[in-house]
Amino acid sequence: MEKTVLRRWRMAGLAGCAGVLAAAMMPATAHAAPQVIELTQTGCQFLEPEGKDHGYETRKKADCETINGDSGAQRLAQSNVMRVSAGDFIFRVANENVPYELGFWIRDVDYDWTDKILNQKISVSGGGLRQGKTKDYAVTLTPGEYVYSCPLNPTPNYRLIVE
Repeated sequence: MEKTVLRRWRMAGLAGCAGVLAAAMMPATAHAAPQVIELTQTGCQFLEPEGKDHGYETRKKADCETINGDSGAQRLAQSNVMRVSAGDFIFRVANENVPYELGFWIRDVDYDWTDKILNQKISVSGGGLRQGKTKDYAVTLTPGEYVYSCPLNPTPNYRLIVE
């Protein structure tokens, strides 16, 4: 009886190895192309969530800190919340008319950059976005709530829900 059990175990093992080998030899399944989300920055805001250009004149970061200190919370409360399905994304961000370098930052809603403990929170950011230029920021988003903004052209923290 022991020989029969051992023989069956070996056969099952060989069948399992054959399955793994066959899977390894199969062509890789093509991943869906990332979804591109285009966003436009003007002075102190992103156009798409707010639905209009407020025409803010800004020469430096401090201008937006003052402007958004006065109107940012109200505008954010009235802004559109972006909703998407989980997956791979490219945020294509344009600096339409801001005369200084901008950036982009998307992160989990509860992301804390001061937390020194390694965690699984998402945070993707970058700068170098000069007037009239566009840059891509790639990120994979799982279900949850996120915010996006520009810390260099201080904007409100616009909401993004991933379902």
